[in-house]
Amino acid sequence: MAKSDAVWGIDIGQCALKALRCRLGDDDETVVADAFDYIEYPKILSQPEANPDELIRDALNQFLERNDVKRDKVAMSVSGQSGLSRFFKPPPVNAKMIPEIVKYEARQQIPFALEDVIWDYQQLGGTEVDGFALETEIGLFAMKREQVFRAIRPFMEAEVELDIVQLSPLCVYNFIVHDVLNGGPAADEIDPENPPPSLVILSVGTETTDLVVTNGIRLWQRSIPLGGNHFTKQLSKELKLTYAKAEHLKRNAKQSEDPKTVFQVMRPIFNDMVSEIQRSLGYFRNIDKQAKFGHFVVLGNAIKLPGLRQYLEKNLGHEFLKLDEFNKLTGSSVISAPSFKENVLSYGVCYGLCLQGLGVGKLKTNLLPREFLVERMIRDKKPWSVATVGALMLAFAFNFFFYYSAWYQVNPVRTEEGHTWEAVDAQLKSVDQISLEHIDKDAKQMEQWNHVKALGDELANNYNRKLLWLEVMKAINEALPRDETRPPGVIPDPNVVPFAQRPELHIEYIESMYFPELQQWFTEPVRNRYLAGQTTDPDAAAATAPAVPAANGAEGDPAAVDPAAVPPDGSDPAAGTQVIGPAGPGWVIEMAGYHYHNVGTTNTGGNYVRNTLIKNLREGKVALPIEPGPGGRTEIFELKELGIGYPILVHDPPPDDMYQIPNPYYTAPAAEAGAGGPLGRPAQPTAEDKNNPPFYKAPKHSFVVQFSWQPKPLSERLEARKKLQAPPPPTADNVAVNELGGM
Repeated sequence: MAKSDAVWGIDIGQCALKALRCRLGDDDETVVADAFDYIEYPKILSQPEANPDELIRDALNQFLERNDVKRDKVAMSVSGQSGLSRFFKPPPVNAKMIPEIVKYEARQQIPFALEDVIWDYQQLGGTEVDGFALETEIGLFAMKREQVFRAIRPFMEAEVELDIVQLSPLCVYNFIVHDVLNGGPAADEIDPENPPPSLVILSVGTETTDLVVTNGIRLWQRSIPLGGNHFTKQLSKELKLTYAKAEHLKRNAKQSEDPKTVFQVMRPIFNDMVSEIQRSLGYFRNIDKQAKFGHFVVLGNAIKLPGLRQYLEKNLGHEFLKLDEFNKLTGSSVISAPSFKENVLSYGVCYGLCLQGLGVGKLKTNLLPREFLVERMIRDKKPWSVATVGALMLAFAFNFFFYYSAWYQVNPVRTEEGHTWEAVDAQLKSVDQISLEHIDKDAKQMEQWNHVKALGDELANNYNRKLLWLEVMKAINEALPRDETRPPGVIPDPNVVPFAQRPELHIEYIESMYFPELQQWFTEPVRNRYLAGQTTDPDAAAATAPAVPAANGAEGDPAAVDPAAVPPDGSDPAAGTQVIGPAGPGWVIEMAGYHYHNVGTTNTGGNYVRNTLIKNLREGKVALPIEPGPGGRTEIFELKELGIGYPILVHDPPPDDMYQIPNPYYTAPAAEAGAGGPLGRPAQPTAEDKNNPPFYKAPKHSFVVQFSWQPKPLSERLEARKKLQAPPPPTADNVAVNELGGM
């Protein structure tokens, strides 16, 4: 059944059920009220002996008996205290990004999982320039799902379809902006630095008071936990009256025997209400420094309490607008009815609901569960869906006949030129089977070939590994310093060439250790040692990190390093350059030895090792054979091409200046016989031979050197050289030069 253009706004309060039915006038702008209802409960819902569900259900059934709502839209309000309202200003962003920003803010500001709440939002004010939202405020409204279902349960039981569920303060906002502020100012007419005065609305209910502050664009609201029922409770408590007598006394205070005593008893509630309102307005001023307060408006039947309006006006220091009717609501049958006129101040929420349902309210958020809307959408579209399915079935039927005709042309048993599709298909399957057998045979032969190739590669790799170790040993030998002027095998005389002047290093041992990841070895101390080895300055070389563990004691986890990003060994890193070090598997080779080249001030001790062995391991070259056989061709390779890199001086103690080398050719001189006397004299040694002393003084420096080695077979080295020697690809400039004749 199609909906009519009328809307019922139903406010289920703590004291009564209020309902108002409105529709748009002929000009689509005027709002016309054509029905209303006011059903007061026998008891207030918050009374201890009251059953709220039963009272609401009875009132709703009574309302439905009087009024027909089946073809009308139905909107209901829920207490502002049951919901949550948050306001925030997003930064200037593309307007299309606002839904994502709102969803993020909802997760941050709603203290429940989004699956457990029903929420909605609306953009309040602001402008849009080139697709960007500026000076925009977002209102975020939410309510726990279980509370929403508890509120709408009476309507579900009465089989009344709800279209809108809205918080009562937001209904008041819609009513005030439309009826009192005449729609409010346009968003682009408001100066953010000097906004218009804000209207303060106090909707005093039975248990709570909804405080709403708005300038027609911005909105802020808070529910104050004080209402008309608190005055009744105060009278009942202080004057020892029943609840019914206290309520009657409150409503007829001026006609009581002692009005002064009645007002004195209620004075603490007056004071509490003023304090709460002042505290709320003070908080609002803190969050909106530019806001100014204009007039105040009071709604709700509780404002009929004698002296309440005057007390609030006096203590809050603002003028209160007297609102006895709705300015823009027409419909004489309703607005002139005595019952409506008597309770007009309590119909503000209903009026706001009707405005939203008619599409003329400023705020359009809806807390009705989405599954209800989806279900109704499906139900409304079901007739169209059935018609669509019928049309599709008819189209499929025609399509089937066309396809059947085409299919019959290739029927397996249909004969064409003496052949059937069935026989031809059997021949194709036979050929396909032969093809599959050949493919399977080829796969097996490829598998056998790969196995034989793997065996050959393994044999070749065994040979290459032996050859690689020989190459690295020769590279180490070439990196050691030597006296080029001395013939091979000739040992110089220490008296002619002292030990301290001999350019040689003595190696005691060479050890190696394999690392699955060389970053386990290249730790921070190793990096500092490596950087120190880039200079021969004694002070800089001495500024090294703590001692580096030996190769068989390396610790740490491998770092995630891209091998392509590792700089080549031997580079001179600039100040501040981060040396990454070797990456991937490889060996760490450790050499221990000593030397006597320790006379002087600079090229001694560890500096001599750096200037010779370390430097040669970093920059040196070695001639290696690249063809087998005695007369094979050789090629000169840099050591880093062999995979040798990052040499460091691990152990570098001060030289032992008192070290002496025994002379193997030393012979002790014969003693001379004593002379005179019967007792004789002791034998006297002859003078030592200066050319044949028992010891040679030779300051000794011991050292330990480590470096990384990632073996690179000969084929890889030659391939890398080819790539480096290949001519650069042609560029636009080269092509132009060639066309001009090689200018």
